[in-house]
Amino acid sequence: MKLQTQRFIDRWVGQLLCAAVSAWVRFTGLWSAPATVDAQAKNILVILLSEMGSIVLAGPMFAALRRRYPGAAIHILQLKKNQEVSKLLSLTEPEHMHTLDDSSGGALIADILKVSLAMRRLGLDAVIDCELFSRVSALLSFSTGAPVRAGFTPHTQEGLYRGSFINHAIPYNPYQHISKQFLSLVDALQSPHGMPRNRAGAIRDIPAEPELSVAFTPTELETYRSKVETDHPVTRDRPLVLVYAGGGILPERAWPASHYARVVQGLCAAGYAVGLIGLKDDAILARDLQAQVGHEACLNLTGYTKSIRELLMLMHASALLITNDGGPSHFATVTPIQTMVFFGPETGKLYGPLGKRTIILESGIACSPCLTAYNHRLTFCDGDNQCLKRIAPDPVLDQALAYLRTRTEAASV
Repeated sequence: MKLQTQRFIDRWVGQLLCAAVSAWVRFTGLWSAPATVDAQAKNILVILLSEMGSIVLAGPMFAALRRRYPGAAIHILQLKKNQEVSKLLSLTEPEHMHTLDDSSGGALIADILKVSLAMRRLGLDAVIDCELFSRVSALLSFSTGAPVRAGFTPHTQEGLYRGSFINHAIPYNPYQHISKQFLSLVDALQSPHGMPRNRAGAIRDIPAEPELSVAFTPTELETYRSKVETDHPVTRDRPLVLVYAGGGILPERAWPASHYARVVQGLCAAGYAVGLIGLKDDAILARDLQAQVGHEACLNLTGYTKSIRELLMLMHASALLITNDGGPSHFATVTPIQTMVFFGPETGKLYGPLGKRTIILESGIACSPCLTAYNHRLTFCDGDNQCLKRIAPDPVLDQALAYLRTRTEAASV
């Protein structure tokens, strides 16, 4: 199903359904006390329908849930196309992973009904809705039958109505990193009402690490490195730098291809091999960049990795990742690779990768960031993303080479 179609249905049908459910909950709740979750909870569902990178940013939240409710089974509901990441990161047991197929309206409705019935039979203690003002995820939290429903509220913000049946709500804060806000959803489970009016949240720092890992044996990594060198002999004598130039589902997040070409040319001239990574859909962009660069050390690796696990092994075999805001920048945080990531339409202050191996590149012009939960991530620049175009390539190249030289010097000591 197209993204614009999903937004249209969520806006018009979703608001009507949310209003009806809110009226019902308000009426039936007149004679019952607010529900809370105790330490003996048995089943907790997390709804996380966003992009794959958000799964990594939610890592500290899952770790906090396991610490606070050690006896609970943590269930995850996500889009079918994103499940590979959750399995790879072992967020929970495979039998506790549930999916929605959004490839068509019929498939989505069928899966919503199936999952809702399954959760009601299971008997959830609580559900955490990690989505920012999505009506379908809010309605899902109600349809599961969970007595405690934690999620975000816009408070007095207009135009984002999704009812009042999230009974353990916290205000969405556009000034706090999203990982920190996910942790506040865990805090809200034990509040008798919402937060912070009825119970102030814990004082937290931005999580230092994603608290996630993928286990590789040294033999496995060495075998994969040898495969890369066999398939691309130029990498035997040149350290490999990865570049992700695609914009994914939001092309306005992409740094200009001409800027990338300038940086790749400089890296190749300095003795590095550059692998252009991405999905098969990014192959045309990669070929265009290869033509602009005109160097044998510029490699088209789009579609080369057959899974996220292989992508992580490729990152283990590489020295640096230069990327647009997106999934690869977050996957990199569970590997040793250093990352340079561009932000413009969105901000690293809110969505930056966790950990200490990331350099955020932003221009800071007045209209950036422009994509928010309040405008359904619709930009007004019509593709002319000046926030990224104004990040000049030469300083980025200098910064990349400075890091790579430091890395080489440290390895030789």
